[in-house]
Amino acid sequence: MSLKQALAERRGLLVPGAANALTARIIEDLGFEAVYLTGAGLANTSLGVPDIGLVTMTELVEATAAISAATRLPLIVDADTGFGNELNVVRAVRALERAGAAAIQLEDQVFPKKCGHFAGKAVIPADEMVAKIRAAAESRRSADFLLIARTDARAIEGLDPAIERAGRYAEAGADVTFVEAPQSVAELTAVTRRLKVPQVANMVVGGKTPLVSQKELAAMGFALVLYANAALQASVLAMQEVLGALREDGSLARVANRLASFEERQRIVGKDEWDRLEKR
Repeated sequence: MSLKQALAERRGLLVPGAANALTARIIEDLGFEAVYLTGAGLANTSLGVPDIGLVTMTELVEATAAISAATRLPLIVDADTGFGNELNVVRAVRALERAGAAAIQLEDQVFPKKCGHFAGKAVIPADEMVAKIRAAAESRRSADFLLIARTDARAIEGLDPAIERAGRYAEAGADVTFVEAPQSVAELTAVTRRLKVPQVANMVVGGKTPLVSQKELAAMGFALVLYANAALQASVLAMQEVLGALREDGSLARVANRLASFEERQRIVGKDEWDRLEKR
């Protein structure tokens, strides 16, 4: 089933985020149907910086190509603001589609953007974002390449203007819209009730949106339930625990059960497949 078909069913497709190819392979191995290249995760993991618009388009395209080569899952790519105006968006769409993205997410923040759950965000005029969405829609080669239009206006202008923006973005050519950071279950419900195209619910541990189960979000009519950085947050804690024990004890005896085995690590990266290829 294509990503387009899965989202059309509005069953709350559960999509974890990956910042690298290894995480994407784990997501596929666990049986998920799609993977999300998280911009925040890429900034944190590759650059060691916060999600404040520091990742370049070249870095994002390279990460997209690496993940799309490592997994058969459809890849949704967080393209932030599209790296500039309409012309920059055209180039980004073409480059990311060539690199293997099945969908990209564009947002209406002022560049440089900030994490959707940070304070101090600002959004561009809705007309500017409409023009960027139109440019993106005209630039894609495949009708199956999806455009997800995110608005961060809830934090600045309120829920009603954010929903109005999302509706305009859908009219401009977005296949899916994404109202970032609703602040209650009632607000989440209003999003799917008032917008016709498939919607994204972003579940951020520690963020502004209440954590609601996939089942409940699917009942509300959400098409996609995103856990963009759950894997990243889990890995940070695991590294702190294991390496902290190593620093204190000089060995890993106390935390050996926190480590994947050598054999499991090779399985995840497909060593058997490479061994067969070498023999052939």
